[in-house]
Amino acid sequence: MNQVLQDLSAPGLVTALENNMFGLFTHYGRASGRELYSEADLIRFFTGISFPFFNGVCRAQLHPDQLDDTITATLNYFTSRQVPMFWWTGPATQPPDLGKYLEVKGLNLVSQLSLMAIDLSTVPEEQSSPADLAIAQVNNSESLKDWVQVAMVGFEIPETEYHAFYDLELSLGIDSSRYIRFIGWWKNLPVVTSALYLDTQVAGIYVVATIPEARGQGFATALVLTALQKALTLGYHVATLQASQMRLNVYHRLGFQEYYKMGLYLWTGNSN
Repeated sequence: MNQVLQDLSAPGLVTALENNMFGLFTHYGRASGRELYSEADLIRFFTGISFPFFNGVCRAQLHPDQLDDTITATLNYFTSRQVPMFWWTGPATQPPDLGKYLEVKGLNLVSQLSLMAIDLSTVPEEQSSPADLAIAQVNNSESLKDWVQVAMVGFEIPETEYHAFYDLELSLGIDSSRYIRFIGWWKNLPVVTSALYLDTQVAGIYVVATIPEARGQGFATALVLTALQKALTLGYHVATLQASQMRLNVYHRLGFQEYYKMGLYLWTGNSN
């Protein structure tokens, strides 16, 4: 772990934050039965789950004479597999205005997420969880099933994708030291999730989801803090996440700082 960033002033901070997200998607693509292309020009991953987050392109670094052919070939790849996908743009994207070329090809900018980071030394060692919320690390197939179900409801993933999503998560390992999941129960029901993806430099927070009837009570914040504390105990000093505009103020209050806007361009297989 000699490459772990020590604080937010570390050289190459933004690159390290973005690389953590690339690492998660590469992790998906390397799972059993999935497909991954990871070369100098881009990372392309396919899981087969019919929801855009689970299929996509990131770290595209294209020369002008490559743009048309590469974008067309990439879209044909996903269209032939009949899945929607996100094409992510961010600090590493080349050319910087790649988004306008994606839009010409029929992709739509559907969201901009804030790339954020926090110095883990600022996270309190002890937090009081909301009343009646029990938090645990996912450590068996039953709790993984609950975790998947909550994440699906929270992100509005179609119920028809349950088995594909569960199989993907199972293939990534329940006891993985790199990918650690957390779940919260309220009134004896699973209601909130988070996940921690660890690389050699920073810790990433992902899959923060709460079912609708349990929102507004601080449950998601508690699961994020649990993941941050876990990262700290494992020797990390910096954590990152990508926040929607709706959650931006929540993460600011926790101590996260914003560094860049990530673009999410959606392709559904239909350019009309």
